[in-house]
Amino acid sequence: MTSFDYKKKESNKSHQNDDKMNANSLPEDKIRELTRAEEQIMQVLWKLEKGMVHDILKKFPKPQPAYNTVSTIIRILEQKEFVGHKAYGRTYEYYPLISKKDYAKAHFRNFIANYFGNSYPSLASFFTKEEKLSLGELQEIQEMINMEIEKQKNKSHNKKPFTLV
Repeated sequence: MTSFDYKKKESNKSHQNDDKMNANSLPEDKIRELTRAEEQIMQVLWKLEKGMVHDILKKFPKPQPAYNTVSTIIRILEQKEFVGHKAYGRTYEYYPLISKKDYAKAHFRNFIANYFGNSYPSLASFFTKEEKLSLGELQEIQEMINMEIEKQKNKSHNKKPFTLV
């Protein structure tokens, strides 16, 4: 999808200061889910690492969303503590406050809780049955699982027992 579904009007509110608490310090359960339009903006910002509205717009395929739409969504992302900014006069340079990895981890945990009852075996069963994985893909997944099992076994065997001196 190349344009935003998001058309919410946002009243002009003052911009947050750069010294605001970094959202990276938010616990995963406090990271809110993004709308599709917000996530599209964040995907661009994660790639750019920082940029002005016109820099973000350049990364969208034609037809590009309107400048004001992108600007409004960025202000909403600031309110949600996903984006910060640095002022250069009346121009703002925006940057992500939450890493893509942290958002993905929180979003995925939410997804598993909501659709699979926090059951990873249910998730695995769904993908193996519904997604028609190839034998090679199944073997690759099995290899990853076996490596993680070995890693956890080695970790538990290397723990030294607690002794009083």
